[in-house]
Amino acid sequence: MTALTYDELIRAASQALADAGIEDARQNAMLLMLAAFGDTRAALISAGASLVPKGIQDAFETALARRLSREPVQHILGHTGFYGLEILSDARALIPRPDSEVVVEAALDLLAPGRSVRVADLGTGTGCLLAAILSQRPLETGTGVEASPAAASLARENFRQLGMDARAEVFEGRWSDWTGWGEAGLVISNPPYIATGEIAVLAPEVRRFDPMPALDGGEDGLAAYREIIALGRALLKPGVPLVLEIGHDQRAAVQELMRAAGYSRMGHRKDLGGNDRCVWGLAPGPSH
Repeated sequence: MTALTYDELIRAASQALADAGIEDARQNAMLLMLAAFGDTRAALISAGASLVPKGIQDAFETALARRLSREPVQHILGHTGFYGLEILSDARALIPRPDSEVVVEAALDLLAPGRSVRVADLGTGTGCLLAAILSQRPLETGTGVEASPAAASLARENFRQLGMDARAEVFEGRWSDWTGWGEAGLVISNPPYIATGEIAVLAPEVRRFDPMPALDGGEDGLAAYREIIALGRALLKPGVPLVLEIGHDQRAAVQELMRAAGYSRMGHRKDLGGNDRCVWGLAPGPSH
């Protein structure tokens, strides 16, 4: 194996990633090298012209091969940033994505300050949405509802490593089996919303590495919304906010489902790319 400098290895890896059609090729190469290097970005830049020790080069090239196979960089690193938190990330649940942070912002705006309520996160996955809300509101507690035992275990690990396990619990089961609806003061969810027929054309990182039940929203992508909105109407206290992440073209359809179910004071928010990303409304209550 030819000895190369850090700069040379990063440059070659960036080119290989770009040739494979991977976006943000240089950023990916830097992240993988930082993980192998084990120090700060500043230290890596300073070491740019130095030869890379064999152990670091081997670790980097192993990680690079995984990325070239289209395994997400977050899975290779084992973590990702979300709302200022470091979230453990692997194939057990959807990767936390920056666009989902607007769900957190909407939820925080809907939570009355100074009150302690229980926040429910339906299909919690990694637990990132609930963890982000609890990180900003120390009086709140939360329940992550998760049907996948694998994802539920990952959420528990995240709450534990973030020091939130005393405030955040995980209910392992379907949201229709969860009995805590009546005690929730706010409900959030990033449910599966990809239409079944569209999954085949998703990026390999998503199609091959994200868990399918977290992606497949049924024939029209709205199956989970129908169920959650109906359960909220039947079981939530009147006036409890329901905040839902949506696909970029689903705002009208999901808001119509909420309107037909009697939800009030509906709103929506766009993500950083200017796409509709979440909607909300206040539950009508069982007597509606």
